Order: sequence, then C-alpha cells, then structure tokens
Amino acid sequence: MITRKTISAKAGLVAAVALAALLTACATPTPYQPNVAGQKVSGGFSEQRLEGDRYRVVFAGNSLTSRQTVELYLLYRSAEITAQQGYDWFETADRRTDRSARTVIDGDPLGYGWGGYGWGGYGYWRPAWRYYGGYGYGWGPWGDPFYNRTEVRTIERFEAGAEIIMHKGPKPAGDPRAYDAREIMSNLGPNIQYPAPPKS
Repeated sequence: MITRKTISAKAGLVAAVALAALLTACATPTPYQPNVAGQKVSGGFSEQRLEGDRYRVVFAGNSLTSRQTVELYLLYRSAEITAQQGYDWFETADRRTDRSARTVIDGDPLGYGWGGYGWGGYGYWRPAWRYYGGYGYGWGPWGDPFYNRTEVRTIERFEAGAEIIMHKGPKPAGDPRAYDAREIMSNLGPNIQYPAPPKS
C-alpha cells in the first residue's frame, strides 16, 4: 500500500539526488567547451562571424572560473578559430571582460597592476572589463577597484570578449596586438582543461 509518507519520502530522495547532481556540476570551473544549453557545467566559448576575416569571440565562465582562466580560454579560442579558418595570425580590434557578483578579499586578481604584463607574457591580452558596484556599472582600468591595491570586491562570474581580424603570412614584427595562432595554441595548450569524458 502506497501512503502519503512513502510518496513524500520518495519525492524527498529524488529532490536530494537532483540537488546533489546540481551541486556537483556547480562545483567545477567552466572547462574549455562550447557554450551550449543543458551541458553539465555552464559556460564556454561562442563566436560569431562578422565578415570573412573578422570574428567576435566570447568566453563565459561560471562562478568558480577565474578571470585569468576566462581570458586565457578566450585567447586560445581566438587562435584556434584563426587556424581552423586557414589563417596564420590575428589581431584584436576590441576586447572586453564583464563580471558580476560574490565577495572575496584580495589584491590585483592577476597578480600584477595594469603596468605589468598580461597572462603568460601576452602583455596586450588584457581585455577591458566591467564591474558592478552598489552605484552601478563601471569600466576598468581607470576607476577600477582592482587597480593595484587590496580591497573587498564582489564577483559572480567573468565573461571576456574580443573582436579579432585574421591574416595570412608571417606575423608583423613589433606589433604587440598581433598573435601567431599556432604559437599560442602550442604554448597555451597544456593549460587548457577540457570537459571530463562521460562515464560509461
């Protein structure tokens, strides 16, 4: 005989299992993956072709994905698209990293001020980014709460975007905004974390 107590217990068990699965998925930083609905861990890369040699590339992280990782994955995806499209190098036309809200206390999130070098020596790969304070949105680096000092900040997640223009032939020497696609893929490849394979 099925009683209300039995139904309630089963419903509670189903809810607990669903909650545990959700918490497990949320406890993982966004891996290097396409950003599609319904995947185990939220976020990932997406892109839009604007012209034949120009793309808008975005990488969105979840609340456990650092700004550094989001920008690294954006740079890697930009290089990957360039190589996939048969080009050799790319330059950035526009870069941006947005963020919204969880509270932590620290200094410069990348370990250097805006006068330093960007991730892995790519000094100009530092997208401008947006932060949210109690008074509304602001833009870095000027007026930036991360600007080379320690303080309480609130972060939920980061999203970085760049508009890239792709080119063929050797990368021009001395242009800090030009990136060799295959060199970046070779150098950054060991730092890329892909989604865990499905369990069989």
